[in-house]
Formats: sequence, C-alpha cells, structure tokens
Amino acid sequence: MTRRRIDRNTHVVAAIEVKSYCRICPAYCGVVVTVEGDRVLSVKGDRDHPVSGGYTCPKGRALGELHHHAKRLDGPLMRKHGRLEPVSWDELLDDLAEKIGATLKRTGPSGIGMYFGTHANFDSNLYWAGSKLLRALGARGKYTSGTIDAPSYPVVRRLMSGVGWLFTIPDFECTKLLLLLGTNPVVSHNSHMAGWPNPTARLREITRRGGEIWVVDARETETTQLATGHLAPHPGSDYAVLGYLLRELLRDGADRAYLDRHAIGVDELTRAVERFDLDTSARLAGVPAAQLEELLAAVRRHGRISLLTGTGVSMAPAANTVHWFALALLAVTGSMEREGGVWFNPGFMQSLDRRDGKPDPGPEPGPASRPELPRQGGEYPTITLVDELEAGNLDSLFVLGGNLIVALPDEARVRAALARASVVVVSDVVDGDMVECATHVLASTDPLERADLPHFADCLSPAVAAQYTPAVVPVGADRKPGWWPLAAVAERLGIPILPDGVSLDEADDDTFLRARVRPTTRATFEELKSAGTALVDPERPFGWVERNILPDGRWNLAPEPLVAQLDEIAEVPQLALIPRRLWRRMNSYGRELAETQEREPPDVLLNPEDAAVAGVADGEGVRVESANGSLSGVARVDGSIRRGAVAIPHGWTAPNVSVLLSGTDDVDPLTGMPTYCAVPVSLSAA
Repeated sequence: MTRRRIDRNTHVVAAIEVKSYCRICPAYCGVVVTVEGDRVLSVKGDRDHPVSGGYTCPKGRALGELHHHAKRLDGPLMRKHGRLEPVSWDELLDDLAEKIGATLKRTGPSGIGMYFGTHANFDSNLYWAGSKLLRALGARGKYTSGTIDAPSYPVVRRLMSGVGWLFTIPDFECTKLLLLLGTNPVVSHNSHMAGWPNPTARLREITRRGGEIWVVDARETETTQLATGHLAPHPGSDYAVLGYLLRELLRDGADRAYLDRHAIGVDELTRAVERFDLDTSARLAGVPAAQLEELLAAVRRHGRISLLTGTGVSMAPAANTVHWFALALLAVTGSMEREGGVWFNPGFMQSLDRRDGKPDPGPEPGPASRPELPRQGGEYPTITLVDELEAGNLDSLFVLGGNLIVALPDEARVRAALARASVVVVSDVVDGDMVECATHVLASTDPLERADLPHFADCLSPAVAAQYTPAVVPVGADRKPGWWPLAAVAERLGIPILPDGVSLDEADDDTFLRARVRPTTRATFEELKSAGTALVDPERPFGWVERNILPDGRWNLAPEPLVAQLDEIAEVPQLALIPRRLWRRMNSYGRELAETQEREPPDVLLNPEDAAVAGVADGEGVRVESANGSLSGVARVDGSIRRGAVAIPHGWTAPNVSVLLSGTDDVDPLTGMPTYCAVPVSLSAA
C-alpha cells in the first residue's frame, strides 16, 4: 500500500507514497499520492494500475492543490443575523435538527428536498447517507445532476428495454468503428455513462489496428484530431445523421438475424426514418451529402460499430431522438453485446448480471408545482426544484457536492428561489457560490481525506473493476466526512441511518463502505480492502442484458412516445449556443484552481465569419444574447468551430451560461430536460 522514503542521515521517514484512485470523473484512474504528514507533495499516475496503467489528467493531478486550497472550508458555518459565522458542530447540528423538525411539522416530508451534485456521485458514503436520510424522513424530493445534463439517456433506455440503468461500453479491445456524437472524451474522460482512462491511447489503438473513428461535432475538438472522419453538423441536428444511417441500413445492410431474435418495432422504425433521405439529411444537418455517404460506407465496411454520445446531444432539444436512434443503430448493425460492438458493464460492486432483472417503475407525476414533468427512477427533474421553492412547497433543501447557481438555468431566479427557503444546507469542500446561499455549511473532507469505494459509477468503467482506497492524509482542521453530519442530524431526529445499529461514536468511513458490499459483489469487503489496487474481473460479460433484462430478450426499436416526438422537432436556429468541456475542469470543479484560471480562462469560441458579422475580433469583448438574457465575455475567434455555433464552457459564474437559458420554456416533457444546447443567440461587440 505504501512505500517509505528514508532520509539516510537522520533515519526519519520523510514521505510516504499511498496508492489511491481519482474521484473526479467515472474514469477512476489509479494514482500514487506522495504525502508528508498532512501535506500532499504530489499526485501522479499509478503505473501498476490494471485499468488506467499510469495515466492521469490535470484534474486528478490537482487533487493536492484542492486539498491545500486557500478557500478550503475548515469547519461548520451557520447563518446568524444574516451572516455566516463559525460555530461548533454541536451548535450547528442542534439548530439544523430543530429547523428540519419544524419543517416536518409545517409541511410534512414533502417540504424537504435534497440535491446530489456531481461530486456526491463520487463520494459514495455521502450519496449513501443522503439517500438514507431522505428515505428515513419519508421525503420524495430527490434531485440529481443526472437530470440536468443527461436525463434522456436513462429515459430512452427505459422505453426501449424496460430499465434505465444500462450503460453502453465500447468493446475497446475489438471495435473497428467507433462513432462519437457530441462528445470530446480526450478532454472530458467520459461519454455519457462510459469512463475513459487514457482516452488518447485507446483511440490510437483503434486506428493502429486498422479501425476507424468518426466524430460528429460542431467543433474540431481534441478528439477530432485523432479521428478518421469528422462531420460538423448544425447544433442540435445530429438526429438527421443517425436517421440517414438507419434509413439506408434498414434498406440494405441491417443484421436481420439479430433483429429477428432481439427486436420488436422494426417496421415502425423503418417507417419513422424513411423521411431521412440523403438530400433531406444533408440539408437538416448542414453537412455535404458526400460526407454522409462516406460515413455510411464506413459502417457497411465494418458491420458492427461502437457508439457513444455526450452532452453536445443530450442538452439539445432532440436529445431523446438522438439516443433512440443511437440505440437503434447498435441493434440494426447487430452490435449489442457482441465483440466489436458494445457491452453493458454490470459493475463490480453492483454485479447487476448476478441479480434478477426487474423493469423500472413507470413515470409518476412530477412535483405539485409542475406535475407535467414526470418523476422517474425515484427522482424529480432538478429543473422543478426552483418551481417548488418559489411555490413554497420546498422549505428545507440539502445541496450535497453541487452548484445550483451554475448548473440550472437563470442564475437570478435560482438565487431568489434559494433565498425563500427556511433552510439551505450545503455540504462542500471549498467555499463557493452555494456557500453564499447557505444557512448551514457542512465542511466536508476532500477525496484524499476519506476512504472510499466506487458508487454506481463502477458500471461506467471500461473494465469490471473496483478499488478500495484508504484516506491518504488525516482529516484536517474541523472538517467531517460528508456522511457524518447527515448521520448526526438523523440521530437527533430519532431516525438513525447508520447500518447495523452502529452508533455515531463507533462509525467510520468503513462502516458505510462495508454495508455497500452485496452478496452478489465480485469480492468481499476484506478482499477489496487488502488488494492495494483495483480488482478486475477478466471476463467481460456479454449477453446478460438479452437474457436477464429485455422483455422476451427484445429491444423495442420504436417506442410510441419517441415516434410521436419525431414530428415535433424544430429545425435548428441560424446561430446557436453549444456546450464545451475544458481540459482542467469537470463541471464547476477546478475553476478556482490556479492552473485552470491561468491556462483555461472561460472564453466565447466563435467562427471567424460569425465574428466578422458581429464586428468582433479575437481577444475583444463580445456580448451573447438570447431570449432569456445576455452575458459578456472574451471572444476567441477560431476556425475550429463551424459557422452558426457559439461555444461557451459551463460551470463558471463569469460568464455564467445559465443566464442565457430558461427553466420554464423549451423543457422536454418526457425527461424534464431544459434546453442547454442549440439555444438561439445573437452576437454583438461588448
């Protein structure tokens, strides 16, 4: 687990190296952290790691800077007389329990909500404790970051398979054609529920063995530079590219044997995509017809394909259609659960392939303020959280590891809605936007101060793998593990959430982690803890979804709600906003780190022709305006982005893309997804 470095003169241990893994994104890369006491000296890749093989990105290597950040939260804070003041944990917890109790008396459990942000997903004990507390309170107000940027992914999968938690993983070892839509994994290290340790090496390996990589993206991204082919469609028009491929393959080239055994709705799908002939698709997508023909020829050359999508499509109005067509294309080419295509990771921890598959419950009515936006998978769409606060239906809100100010549309409205709540509890590592809005601040341990095991995101790995990590450094100042204050509040309310009757004084990180190991998990807790690195099941399970999950072993290739939406897709605007990932950031994480601010400031990426029309030069101020608001930023004029697209990274408060977006208009009725991509905008000199 550790390697000591000895000073030969003094024989004093100067530093130790501790193996751990990064918990910034679902790539879960193995790291080696060099520490001296409570100081983090360096973070580097673990060359012996069986999945990431020594790779790390700047986000993971900056964990030491995060640990020593000047704005670290060192202890609990509570709002008194309008100001946040340091208090003891007992004072904060007593006050919080009293106020939560008062909410329960006034409104019942419906007055309590909890938002799980991106970083709650990578602090498994925090997520587990938050979910337990919410259930113990009898509250249904669960909101997550997943309903902000990618709800179409699970909703479409549920409509086509009966369950929403099927995570598509490319068969990196054998695939000969990888199609990427609206995703830039070289920078993001994940593509909609698929983690990418060392993405550049994985992409190069595909082309080294004679395979092809095609990217469909309005920008020439870092991933595009490694690709065989690139289509740059109008923002929000990716569905037309997939519709064309489906139309032509269903006419000539579909894997009919697979469809006969594992699909229903083939005729209905065929009729639905008939409209996407070459000329129509080229016009809708704004790409040369010859490029569509070249992509089709590549699919026919290789037969089976791997396919992944990203926020460039899931944030757009036609997200449901893109994800429907993407899964249908995998089925039509016989690429589901087959070598050279895609497989579904059951997870090392969850081992879904070893459990009886049950269909997800159907959608339920949304919250009282927006019943038309359905509750699905036990979650309300996060967009409705603001409506519930404005209506007074939510009185107490927990925000765990997330930033609603930059995640939700309309910053001013979000701030005003939070100000209406009696209680806003924020659990975080660094002082930021949400702390400004909080009544109670829970100073949480950072990833290096806590023991951990992967949460559900182990299903997103390119291998069936899991790793236990100890705390790398001792907990500093007066911080607590994220789970601890939640368990302490539950204890004060008389609804203990700790497993197996363990008392709060006896509990530690391992108490929760041990309880998460199921009988079906591929190793015991003791085996995981003693391994020292990731444990990997060498067998990639193929066929378990067809055997255990699909009704009669068949995908529904034409769900009625998706077919109905196809006629409602509007053509894309002339000039439209698109999202953009940055190398050193994951959503709002990393924006305050020194290297990010110095080397990746947020700018407004424009095509030279669009910049010329607006009278804006590179490096000058530019004003971006939508029907909902406007922002100003610094223009970066670059031919890497197609004309008609404007790219601004999310997660910043200056500029904050959310001011351009609406939480009331253009919200998808099936998923509750607001439109973040393909939003009509105009440009002018600032």
